[in-house]
Amino acid sequence: MFTGLIQELGEVKILLPQQGGDVRIQIAAPAEFMSDVRVGDSIAVSGVCLTALDLHATHFCADVSLETLRLTTLGRLEAGTKTNLEKSLQVGQRLGGHFVSGHVDGIGQVLAIAAEARSQRWDFSAPNSLAKFVAEKGSIAIEGVSLTVNSVWAIDLASFGFSVNLIPHTLAHTNLGGLELGAEVNLEIDLIARYLARQQDVLQAGPEHG
Repeated sequence: MFTGLIQELGEVKILLPQQGGDVRIQIAAPAEFMSDVRVGDSIAVSGVCLTALDLHATHFCADVSLETLRLTTLGRLEAGTKTNLEKSLQVGQRLGGHFVSGHVDGIGQVLAIAAEARSQRWDFSAPNSLAKFVAEKGSIAIEGVSLTVNSVWAIDLASFGFSVNLIPHTLAHTNLGGLELGAEVNLEIDLIARYLARQQDVLQAGPEHG
């Protein structure tokens, strides 16, 4: 479990194809970040929960399955790509963002970027399958970053749009600041929205379908 508050920026160093088509990825990270990481720890890499393996002072490796490659942007990464890094939440830590599982629900795309005072308004598109989980003033994780949804609107039968505001700190300390129009991003819906929608579906279907 994570909070969506990014701790460090990492950088993809090597992508090694493995037998069967999955990939082992090597990510460079600051020594301070790596100082207490242990083999088997969960690390969210741009919003995707991965298991840390083959640890070194300034990098770690992780295996990325075919399913993860298919459903997230990790399959499109290249050497030199910046990634957001967050260690898993420990009991007793402050929860400053919202509960983030590191299980990506879909891929969105940057539609527009506009200045709003010192921050920026970013518009994204997302698959319509996620529309019922995204609400104004609700939470969403983009590339693992916990953000508040400002507005939501329909686009077409396949997608919808939503906007968020990015403050200067977020732009400077996450990989979002380096994205351009058209860039693809990992999206994770709010856990509370997920279970409320599931409960509503069960109630509408009746007890025999619960």
